[in-house]
Amino acid sequence: MNAPTDLSMENDDVLRVELEVFKQEHRDLDDAIRALQATGTFDQITLQRLKKKKLQLKDKIAIIEDRLLPDIIA
Repeated sequence: MNAPTDLSMENDDVLRVELEVFKQEHRDLDDAIRALQATGTFDQITLQRLKKKKLQLKDKIAIIEDRLLPDIIA
């Protein structure tokens, strides 16, 4: 009765792919921020935008992880 349907498995697969894409984007942004800061001469607004986008990705990652791994009270 509680066996997952093909549709829910496909949905989970899509979420896993999205999760990996978002994690890679998050790592890329982290690298870009570090590289920008290492130059010593950077635009503060650009840096703030990159950090904001990184935080948005972190929120999306958390939402997807919560959907894939629901809390189970033991």
